[in-house]
Amino acid sequence: MSDDHEADGDGHPHREEFDEDPVGHAHVGSGMTVGDLLETYGEAGIGAAAVHEAGDVLAEMFGNDDCTVFLSLAGAMVPAGMRRIVSDLIADGYVDVLVTTGANLTHDTIEAIGGKHHHGRTHDPEKSLREHDEGLREEGVDRIYNVYLPQEHFAEFEGHLREEVFPALDGEGSVSIAELCAELGRANAEVNEREDVAEDAGVAAAAYEADVPVYCPAVQDSVLGLQAWMYAQTADFTLDALADMTGLTDVAFDADDAGCLLVGGGVPKNFTLQTMLVTPRAYDYAVQVTMDPEATGGLSGATLEEARSWGKLETDARNASVYGDATVMLPLLVAAARERVEQEDSGGPDRR
Repeated sequence: MSDDHEADGDGHPHREEFDEDPVGHAHVGSGMTVGDLLETYGEAGIGAAAVHEAGDVLAEMFGNDDCTVFLSLAGAMVPAGMRRIVSDLIADGYVDVLVTTGANLTHDTIEAIGGKHHHGRTHDPEKSLREHDEGLREEGVDRIYNVYLPQEHFAEFEGHLREEVFPALDGEGSVSIAELCAELGRANAEVNEREDVAEDAGVAAAAYEADVPVYCPAVQDSVLGLQAWMYAQTADFTLDALADMTGLTDVAFDADDAGCLLVGGGVPKNFTLQTMLVTPRAYDYAVQVTMDPEATGGLSGATLEEARSWGKLETDARNASVYGDATVMLPLLVAAARERVEQEDSGGPDRR
């Protein structure tokens, strides 16, 4: 036997990579909390191990009072029913910066002013897929996978913008997208309270009230952006796409530690990660939830290890990726992380 394969005392070959760490078996029982469930995931392998690691990293990030937390939110998270999870994170002090899409802000506002999304179906078994969606179009219903939204809610949203949001910016000339988002949050909170809307005021309102900046780098790719453009045709108001870079970079520069929770990919993910390219630092923590594969070379599936090669993560950063539906994974991770932080923090859920 060569020197490279010398046997150990038990007669086994020398194993450089292997270290004895037997896989255990996850278990569930009555009365377990979500935190208990993620803890038992740590005994298992494959996806369960990744979810356990992500929950652990997120809890450490949330529990670090010196950590500035960036939340990147892409995909149809608000229409799918994740709105309250995000607004609670903001209101309870777990998020310092939100980067999201104009679509999420549009749907958030629709619910803030009294509209609702509804359970639907992806197809009608008695119709072709095309016939199903043609029928929805004729009936004035928009489909987001298995969620329906009556089109009249968009007319109400447009009226809200023109009556409650845009007039506050008219006459200001060039304004940042973050300023637009702040005005949206203010208006959403005011109308929600004034009209006694059953649903809470939501994500933009929570950010406004908590003084958490909201960045929407591709706002024009949404009904919100379309309406802003239309209003700007006859008003002294336009959006400066570069103005947000200063505020966002300042937050990154001032952070003692920095962490990011990346839900989905797209522009919000890259906008959040690239912020560190113009600072002398990088993220100390990162958790990613995605369904996209890395092999396509696309940003949405790019691994956090790849981001480290760009200098977006510190070389010793704690990071974890979970591959799965964010509407399943985000509540699970947030619940487990908040459980641990709030059990350890005698001051209660408001960590800041």
